[in-house]
Amino acid sequence: MIKKTDKNKLRQKKHMRIRNKISGTPARPRLNVYKSNKNIYAQIIDDLAGVTLVAASSLDAALKNEIPYGGNKNAAKEVGKLIAKRAVEKGIKAVVFDRGGYIYHGRVKELADAARAEGLEF
Repeated sequence: MIKKTDKNKLRQKKHMRIRNKISGTPARPRLNVYKSNKNIYAQIIDDLAGVTLVAASSLDAALKNEIPYGGNKNAAKEVGKLIAKRAVEKGIKAVVFDRGGYIYHGRVKELADAARAEGLEF
């Protein structure tokens, strides 16, 4: 049986492999996704400057009243819409998607699809 800590170590190892290949630039920043059991988080990061440009999560005050639980697909969809809306307001149109070592399925896919629908290109 694989322990939860072992699964997280494997995910972090995958994430480092991905991060060695992609990087956020000022022209095309990186959209990073992190999910816990109860919430989902997204950040748009400029890796050259080491700055988070835009952030959204299921804990944001804007979403807290709309979504009762932050660990499902509906919450991920709302976070995707919010991150895309905030990015477009700041003039960010194109990003590089960093799935954080997670499988592109379920909550990660819902967040990505919602962000694309709101105008982000990746």
